[in-house]
Formats: sequence, C-alpha cells, structure tokens
Amino acid sequence: MEHPGFFDRAGPFSLAEVAKAVAADLPSGADGGVAITDVRPLSDAGAGHLAFLDNRKYAPLLAATRASACLVQPAVVPLVPEQTAALATRGPYRAFALALHLFYPKASWPRVAAAGAPSVDPSAEIEADVVIEPGAVVGPEARIGRGSRIAAGAVIGYRVTIGRGTFIGPQATVTHALLGDRVIVHAGVRIGQDGFGFAMGREGHLKVPQIGRVIVQDDVEIGANSSIDRGALKDTIIGEGTKIDNLVQIGHNVVIGRHCVIVAQCGISGSSELGDFVVMGGQAGLVGHIKVGAGAQLAGGSHAKDDIPAGARMGGTPARPFREWAREVAAIRRLAARSPSGGGDTGGGADDAG
Repeated sequence: MEHPGFFDRAGPFSLAEVAKAVAADLPSGADGGVAITDVRPLSDAGAGHLAFLDNRKYAPLLAATRASACLVQPAVVPLVPEQTAALATRGPYRAFALALHLFYPKASWPRVAAAGAPSVDPSAEIEADVVIEPGAVVGPEARIGRGSRIAAGAVIGYRVTIGRGTFIGPQATVTHALLGDRVIVHAGVRIGQDGFGFAMGREGHLKVPQIGRVIVQDDVEIGANSSIDRGALKDTIIGEGTKIDNLVQIGHNVVIGRHCVIVAQCGISGSSELGDFVVMGGQAGLVGHIKVGAGAQLAGGSHAKDDIPAGARMGGTPARPFREWAREVAAIRRLAARSPSGGGDTGGGADDAG
C-alpha cells in the first residue's frame, strides 16, 4: 500500500497567483491561468509543478526539466526550456520558500498526535505481540509491526510506519518517517524533525518548509541522542544494515548506503550521499552536496569538502589521501623536533627597569 504522506497540500493555484505570491515576474505571453499543483526539485518536476534554480551548478537539470514553471534569476531566463515558464526573481530560493509556504501552510507546525486522544490513538494499526510501555505516545494512523517494542516516553508520530521486530528506545521521537524491520533506535534519538533550511538575506532568514520524509531500511541501528532530519523535498535515506553511533547528526536529503558505519559525533551535511560500506571515524564530517564512494573510509576527526572516490582512505582537514596526510603530520613532527626548545620572553619589560 502506498503511503498517504505526512503533509496536506493546498491549491492548485494558477501560475499568475503563484507569481504574485512569490513576487516573481510572469514572462510576457505566458498563460497565467496554467494550474500549478505542487512544488518539486528540478530533477523530479513535471507538468503542473513549480521548480527553482539558484545555483548554476545544476544548469543541466534545468535544461532537462519538464516543470511547468521555474523560478530563476533574470540572467538565467534564456536557459529555461521553451515549455517551462521562467519566473524571474533576484532570489529564486527565497521565492521557492514562499511557494512552499503557499502550498504547505501547516508544514512548519506538523501533526504528531491528536489533542485529547488517548496515548495510543484509536486509528493506529498495531499488529500482534507489540509492547507499548507506559508514557509512550502513538499518533493517528501510525502503523507498528508485529513483535516491536515502544519504550517508555517514546513518541511515534502521525502516519509513521514501524516495521516488525523493531525497538524504539525511551524518550525517542519518530515523526515523518518509515522504519523497516529489526531496526534499533536507542534512547533520545530524534528522527524526522525539520532540516536546517533557511533562505537567508538582508531582510532576515525565511524558514523553508521541509516536506520530505526519513526512510530507515531493515536492520539499521541508531545510537542514543543521534538526530536524523527529514528531507526538504526528497527523502533522507538510511540504507539497510547501517550502524550509527551516539550523537550523530544527519542533515536533510542525506542518502546513506547499505552497511555503513558512522561513529560517534559525526556530522553529515544536507544532500550528501554515501555509498555502501562507507566508514566514518568519530567526529568526522562532510560538507553538503558531496558524494562518498562505496567502501571509502574517513579517519576520525577528518572533514571532507570534496567528493571521495570509492575505496579511498582519507584523513585530516580538509580530508586528503591517508598516506599523504600521515606524511604531512610526520614532517611537522620532525620540524618541531629540530626547533630550539625553551623560549619565553627574551627582552626586559617595564617591570624589569630599576
């Protein structure tokens, strides 16, 4: 059965209404009555959808888009395909944020549980042999598979799906998420909250509604107090068999492959992608929008700012091939050993006079 989604969508709105709401210029000759039914990323947009381009890095996606309309800077208008209406604005990302507020007005205040309902909502579907401990909350239309256990104080939000044989630890919260079978979620984990999305500018930082989901596949383990943000438009995905340690932050739209190992206090910025069997040592980090190839390893305390090829072993900040980084560290140690020891203040100060 297809999941019904977590957010109610307003509309449809005419192209003219959308342009007015986001303060963008409707192109001359465009049909302002065209119905816009939803907002989508360039890669997924089709007829009736509004997309945006704010970074020329993604110009190839603009050339291939099937969106009915796209928010772009004025200089980019000539690059917009003929079948797509180019809505010109100096701040496409901010305009897109306004469009998200138009289509998803309640996304910033998402539904978790029904006010006044019992702790386990009557509309929730609970299979046999499920244990729900005291103080746990299960929201409307949630589904929990056979043999799962929801520990004391945990919250399972509206329409969340929990697979079979899964454990949700005490005080964990799971919203806007679909979890597979035999998943272990330790105490205090947060799954499915807003990603960090703001259209920043001189007039202030406009919140960008996050309308994606979190998909956690089978046999994943998530350590205590780790946090996994839901996607902005697409899904945040944690692949089968991946093991995540305590105090790990995973941003929106991140895709983690199968059987990865993410050690404590790692940070993975939004829209980064990890292949299968990637290992990240403690306190390692990734900037956003980069790809880490299958089987790559990132040493503890290292931070990558560029794509990492499959099978690579990286270390340092910024991350570079492990042997290169190790040679640099050894060279610095040799230089330090050759330097004269001691030091201190060699000149007289005011207090030395007299």
